[in-house]
Amino acid sequence: MSAVTEDGDRSASAAEAGERCRDADEDLEEEEEEDGFEFGDAEEAMQCVEMAERSTAAGVLRAHAQDYEALAARKRKALAEEQPQREEASKRPRQGELSEAEAATMFDQLMEGFGLRRKRRSKDGKKRGRKKGTKNKGSPEVIKKLGDATLLFAEEKFNEAIPILHEIIRIAPNLPNSYYLLGSIYNETGELDKAINFLMLAAYVSPKDASLWKKLIPLAKKKEDASLARHCILKAMRADPEDVDLKYLCGDMYRNLHNYQKAAEIYEQIVRIYPSNIAVRKISAQMYRECGQIDKAINLLEDYLNTQPTNINWSVLDLLISLYLRNNALSEALKQIEKARLQLGSHQKLPVELQAKEVICHAYCGEMKHAESFLRDVHLEPSKDNTDVIKELASNFENMGQYEYAVKFYLMIENVANHIDGSLCADHKEMGSSYVKVAQCYMVLGDKTNAIPYFYKALKSTKDNIDIRLTLSSLLIDEGRTDEAVTLLSPPKSPELQSAKTPDQNKPWWCDGKVKMQLANIYYSKGELENFVDTIFHPILETLNIEYANRKVRSTKKLPITVLHERVKVLGEQRPDSVFQGLRPIASPMEIQKANRAKKLMEKRAASNEELKSDGLERRTKQVPPVPGLLTNVEHHQLMLNLCRTLALLQRYWDALQIINRTLKLGNDALTYDKKEELRSLGAQIAYRAPDPRHGFKYVRYVVQQHPYSLPAWNSYYKVISRIEDRFPHHFKYILRTREEKPDCMPPIIISGHRFTAISQHQSAARDYLEAYKLDPENPLINLCVGTALISLALGFRLQNKNQCIVQAFAFLYRYLRLCDNSQEALYNIARAYHHIGLNTLAAVYYEKALAIEEKDHPIPKLPYEAGSYAQEDQRPGYCDVRREAAFNLHLIYKKSGATDLARRILKTYCTV
Repeated sequence: MSAVTEDGDRSASAAEAGERCRDADEDLEEEEEEDGFEFGDAEEAMQCVEMAERSTAAGVLRAHAQDYEALAARKRKALAEEQPQREEASKRPRQGELSEAEAATMFDQLMEGFGLRRKRRSKDGKKRGRKKGTKNKGSPEVIKKLGDATLLFAEEKFNEAIPILHEIIRIAPNLPNSYYLLGSIYNETGELDKAINFLMLAAYVSPKDASLWKKLIPLAKKKEDASLARHCILKAMRADPEDVDLKYLCGDMYRNLHNYQKAAEIYEQIVRIYPSNIAVRKISAQMYRECGQIDKAINLLEDYLNTQPTNINWSVLDLLISLYLRNNALSEALKQIEKARLQLGSHQKLPVELQAKEVICHAYCGEMKHAESFLRDVHLEPSKDNTDVIKELASNFENMGQYEYAVKFYLMIENVANHIDGSLCADHKEMGSSYVKVAQCYMVLGDKTNAIPYFYKALKSTKDNIDIRLTLSSLLIDEGRTDEAVTLLSPPKSPELQSAKTPDQNKPWWCDGKVKMQLANIYYSKGELENFVDTIFHPILETLNIEYANRKVRSTKKLPITVLHERVKVLGEQRPDSVFQGLRPIASPMEIQKANRAKKLMEKRAASNEELKSDGLERRTKQVPPVPGLLTNVEHHQLMLNLCRTLALLQRYWDALQIINRTLKLGNDALTYDKKEELRSLGAQIAYRAPDPRHGFKYVRYVVQQHPYSLPAWNSYYKVISRIEDRFPHHFKYILRTREEKPDCMPPIIISGHRFTAISQHQSAARDYLEAYKLDPENPLINLCVGTALISLALGFRLQNKNQCIVQAFAFLYRYLRLCDNSQEALYNIARAYHHIGLNTLAAVYYEKALAIEEKDHPIPKLPYEAGSYAQEDQRPGYCDVRREAAFNLHLIYKKSGATDLARRILKTYCTV
């Protein structure tokens, strides 16, 4: 003897198996008639009594776990051996469910698990008529003891009555009176769980006694056990199908469970018994309407109205006309209204609800004069019902596209609102929604001036409504009231209000991303760049960081254990103090199917020794960014580009690079090609201007990759690299790779030679310069670089034929001089070369030639991103003239030779300001 526990398939209790066998929730009328259950002997009955009297079922489970496991194993094995092989046909039950025969067998075996066996009626020789008594009537001894126990119960001597009832159970274990009396005793003493246990035993021993099930219904509701209450209601209805009160309870139950189809059918049964019950008829029609069966609802109401030719129930007629409108049967609705008007005569008017319905019907037919007469002639008293009537009228006209009439009816709501003691008592949110409707209708009509005041009124009722604020701010901007829009979207100036949080939101409205985006756009259009950056920079950066983190969260097909636990809860509430476990859960078939799969999965994981831990903390979940849709909205892309430009203009280079890096990394698929190019070009500009250009090196490199033969692009690249003091391996690798891929590209060869010159490896530098010379021998810069590299190489200690090297160097330098047409710069470089190797006489000659030429200023070549810029060059006059440098070097030669006066005269002439 053991309790029925909730542990997989073997945990299905007697009540649940009985539900599956008869399928009571699906069809109450087609179930098989049952004769109840009985205990095999007194020993089994007493064991069940002991279980019912325990304070908790935990002790029962521990005491009888081994016995129950062995019994369940034997029952499952016997069921598997006896189950016949069925062909795969259309009548095969769904996966995870038992067939009717299997459920009946399983139910009997589970009932035998705690002593109860089904009493079956033999189908052979079945007699008609009433049964001549019952064998559970009891012997005279039992009747006497039961009478004594009843007297003791009436005298509230419960401790003396309980042993007598136990003795009765030993003598007559299948007598329901003893269990019922024990349940009543425990109910009087306040032990609700024990009372339910014994009353359930009594009800299962005598399932045709509806009073026993009715006794259990209030106890289940008192315990707040919805599944048990539903189970008892269905059992009671099965025992007494004609009890109307039970039908009421059943209908309310299905309505609370949102099973409108079943609720409508139960209420319709009550209507058939009491056709004059208007309230139930209306509820039944409403339930049919909720489940989409409008025709059935209409038939219910029409049947009643046809039987009442004189006395009209206005609420029924109003509901019927609403159903006609929903079914688009305008002519039928107008006929009913006209019929009601004829019955009232000319001295009485139709109720306001029906007048409103008539206006709606005529409006759908294209006749608006009835709406005008209603607005002109009907004066409504302040009440909630009249407010609902006006709302219905306004919403219908709005749906029809008649926005002018919709505005008029929405404006009536404020006048019809209920006032008490001069104060508005209508719901502020409802009034706010009405103002919003009025404003939206004005917007559709193109009257923005009238829409703005009603948005302000709506905002007073719902201050935290973000959509209203955004729409109102857009209207203010369109009307040229930009400062007013800024005030509307800015956070309150009071620090107390800024730190407060709304009850419905985690953050106040001014922290919402949409509000900040709108406010930032206004600041940018006004040219207030500082306010623009302060408003939108942190939300966008936080959004990009969250989106980047969300992409690292990998979705797994394995459901977390928390989700499985939540699904399994649907299978039934735990009843630790009840013998009867696993009642049919209150859920849809789809939810039950999911719960069964989750339960099997949990058992499978437990069998494979997996740790059933709550991985909510271990598993990373995706976060909600402050600005949703930042990477998918085209308008947001332009805003991010404007932000990066503004940050660069304000010299916040690192902040701009952060936005650019994240945007290009995350929005590779969402951004257009033009936007990507603009962002990369902006990154190159920032790398050129920022104090530390290493963070923007990749964008400069990208520009060179796109224009590998562009000298301005390579010029920009080299200027960025030359500002990096430390060795930069990315630069070296890129130069080598470019030289391998494009051997005819001259700029990377020259840059490589410059790198060797910077680290005093003049031989390698000369090799690179000579390679470039092969590609373009007429390039003045290459000839200059080769000459200077050979001179530096000749001044080293390792070269033996220094004179030959110097002669070769000057050969390249004089070629450079010829290519430059004896320019001032070329003469100065020749003089500087002679000066460097110690030939001061020749150096002085060329310095004097450089001093004799006056060079005009030439514009400095612009970088690729500066090609379209017309900004004035901030350069002092004479930035292309090298006479001061030549004069200073010449004065050094004069001074060294002893010509002090000549050196002083040169400085005074050319180097004095």
